[in-house]
Amino acid sequence: MKGDTALIETLNSLLADELSAINQYIVHSEMCANWGYGKLHDHFEKRAIDEMKHAETLIGRILFLEGRPIVSELKPIYIGGEIPDQLENDRKAEEGAIAAYNAAIKLAGEVGDFATREVLEHILNDEDRHMDGIEELLDQISHMTLPIFLTTKVG
Repeated sequence: MKGDTALIETLNSLLADELSAINQYIVHSEMCANWGYGKLHDHFEKRAIDEMKHAETLIGRILFLEGRPIVSELKPIYIGGEIPDQLENDRKAEEGAIAAYNAAIKLAGEVGDFATREVLEHILNDEDRHMDGIEELLDQISHMTLPIFLTTKVG
């Protein structure tokens, strides 16, 4: 099925966002593992896997629409040197992703591709959950202080 050119370009931009997020989350995950924060390592690693699934879904949809997935482009990646910086960088990335998915959903509706819109809505729901999880961790740091928070993330 031949898809709308602008929508395929938008899907490729979303793909670049997801590929960038994978890298950011994996680096944060491995940094946390190196510091001994196993629970945070698991948190970031799970997010990276979620983003991989999103990338896979976008690639499949682009191919279905007879487009060519572009996997060689990344968006800026922001690696935090400390846990709060990592979480804040991830919050900003998710905020950008949510805005981009909302715009893409609108475009898909405008061009009458409601199946793509549904695919994007599913990913958007995941991104909303990611944002909620990040904000929850940031709230915990705020309530507990960073040293106490970190003691809960060892193991």
